Amino acid sequence: MNAQHKAHPWHGINPGEHAPIVVTAFIEIVPSDTVKYEIDKESGYLKIDRPQKFSNMIPTLYGFIPQTYCAEKIAEYASLRSGKEVAKGDGDPLDICVLSERSVTHGDILLQAIPIGGFRLLDGGEADDKIIAVMKGDEFYRQWNDVSDCPESYINRLKHYFLTYKHLPSEKNICEITNVYGREEAHEVIRRSMADYQKHFGS
Repeated sequence: MNAQHKAHPWHGINPGEHAPIVVTAFIEIVPSDTVKYEIDKESGYLKIDRPQKFSNMIPTLYGFIPQTYCAEKIAEYASLRSGKEVAKGDGDPLDICVLSERSVTHGDILLQAIPIGGFRLLDGGEADDKIIAVMKGDEFYRQWNDVSDCPESYINRLKHYFLTYKHLPSEKNICEITNVYGREEAHEVIRRSMADYQKHFGS
């Protein structure tokens, strides 16, 4: 009998035949999770990173785009677009927040997502972009083609989460959001992250 092995979510899954227009997203955590899960880079299994602090809960489905990496090209683009000196990417796959009208009860799943924008987060000076996308086929959110279609409250909710989820009130916040950008810039970020992946991990 031939042994079959689970594909590594980061390295073993295609980012999507039509990326960056439509991408595959691996979802790590969902809004109902009270702990933050993230991929274990070595094994490919989900692991508990830390409990969510206070009542902070992720407002959307959250995960990453397989076979992407935030390194030199991402840092270069972050410097260009933000006007700040960004030395490097955060060394992780590219993060993605996926909006869906329907409740998804657990992570460790794949879905198809349509990027509509993103925001440029600098975490300790490292580029840590967050792509904003809608789930492909979603009856409500499919009407949003660009981040400019989103109510400002949605974007503010996401920004607030990522600016506060790591820190207690007494701690210095080392995260800042320099830009919120639209679909075309999100596509360029995805392309650059795929190029960074090929440079560091491609055969």
